Amino acid sequence: MARACPRHHLRQGAVVKKFLGQATAILDRVNLYSLWLSGFCLVAMVVIIFYVVFGRYVLHSTPSWGEALSVAFMGWFIFLGAAVGVYERTHLGFDVLIYAVPKRGKAVLRTISDLAVLAFGIGMVYFGYLLADKTWDAIRPTLGIPDGFRYVPLVLGGILVCLFTLKHMLARFAGMEEGEFDRSHASLSS
Repeated sequence: MARACPRHHLRQGAVVKKFLGQATAILDRVNLYSLWLSGFCLVAMVVIIFYVVFGRYVLHSTPSWGEALSVAFMGWFIFLGAAVGVYERTHLGFDVLIYAVPKRGKAVLRTISDLAVLAFGIGMVYFGYLLADKTWDAIRPTLGIPDGFRYVPLVLGGILVCLFTLKHMLARFAGMEEGEFDRSHASLSS
């Protein structure tokens, strides 16, 4: 019976660490851009709603596109923001239990939480695609764009949730410490 060479395991560990380092560098950027786009959409929605209210009560002329566009921006900031929350681990989880169980139990609870989040992300992609596909031919009269476009952020957010969750799971299964490959936004902006 052949025994595994310890050096072989060290090489595999180095390859996984290198891959995770490269993947994290890319996903850090994706996360940062998602955060900025989400923030832009939130601000844009607030400005549009302000303009609609101002137009209605001061100018006595409400723009017809205001509500539809603000709801579209809302979809983008909600689903991109949710993906950012998954990447930065600020989403819901087993936080109370994590502190009460031993180290091995923490890994099990985090894996269960990640599997639930991954399943949710897959559902976002699948059902978001179905909704977009079924409504793409209808045109939104106030914006002149396909109605299915409003489900694009659901699909994109779901893809990001899946990618970010898989990155966390891979790091855990590779034996990396939580946060070993996480970088702060401050380091990305420099």
